[in-house]
Amino acid sequence: MRTITALSTPLRRVAPCAARQSSRRCFSSTRDLQATWGFIGLGRMGYSMAKNLRAKVPAEDTLFVHDINTAASQEFLEEHSTGVRVAENVREVAEKAEVIITALPEPQHVRGVYKAMLDPPTLLTDGSVTKERLFIDTSTIDPMTSAEVAESAHSTGQGKFIDAPMSGGVVGAAAGTLTFMIGAAPEVVDRATEVLSLMGRKVLHLGEQGAGLKGKLANNYLLALNNIATAEAMNMGIQWGLDPKALAGMINISTGKCWPSEVNNPVPGVIEGSPASRGYEGGFGVALANKDLKLALKAAAEANVKLALGESARQLYEAAEKAPDCKGKDFSVVYRYLGGKE
Repeated sequence: MRTITALSTPLRRVAPCAARQSSRRCFSSTRDLQATWGFIGLGRMGYSMAKNLRAKVPAEDTLFVHDINTAASQEFLEEHSTGVRVAENVREVAEKAEVIITALPEPQHVRGVYKAMLDPPTLLTDGSVTKERLFIDTSTIDPMTSAEVAESAHSTGQGKFIDAPMSGGVVGAAAGTLTFMIGAAPEVVDRATEVLSLMGRKVLHLGEQGAGLKGKLANNYLLALNNIATAEAMNMGIQWGLDPKALAGMINISTGKCWPSEVNNPVPGVIEGSPASRGYEGGFGVALANKDLKLALKAAAEANVKLALGESARQLYEAAEKAPDCKGKDFSVVYRYLGGKE
């Protein structure tokens, strides 16, 4: 696994002849060397990511944005006096931008957006940019859908496609501290890293296309199980009469230590400022945890991977997501669903 830390300063232009001697990008061969960027999906994560991108690329560059929610696109335009244009559709983004970043909710959205961008397969002749595009999808979807989209881009010669799911949440997106897990061919890793470093702190290259998603889903599968196990263990100890802070302190210097026990403990009052201590508000939503878990189970089934705990965990998250006092809360709210003392 290759770990690449984000660049600390904005990228500058280099002459084409110097490209081999510099790690800095040269996206355009035009006389003024201006670059064009595209961003599709201005949701809770994407909006902040696009803001960081616009802030860190050179002022003379142009960022084309699009979202099905026209109000979000208009708001983004109003926040930036120069260097931003709202595209009427995703095809316009693909025709006018050299680098296109997508941040979309579900597999069907990714499939639909890329079909609209890549069909007809004439971007290199119809668009204002005549070079192969770089498509970076930061959505968390199933690897099979991602592979289908990648094949559409690669087989038509219109661009290189990279899966780059992220970790860090809405707070990380706003702060520019996201971690991206990428699946990419070796020859495009450096270029993708430069782009993603404008929106995050770390880029982890896990292998060829699809590897980023597989790594993200494996991690989130483990996280989902650890979260349930921590809630059960804390509830067990408290029901036995143990002090919750003492119990958590013991776990966190012992073999049971994990992120849900140490950072995101599900018992209110154990970790000051945690979602559990704020009525389970904020954090990693139970619906998102359930979504990622189901994606992991789907991908595991497609690869004939045997799982012992996944289906039981899915059923619990499904029930918690629907429970009136848990819906819309941080995923540590499974402690409440299990009847934990608050």
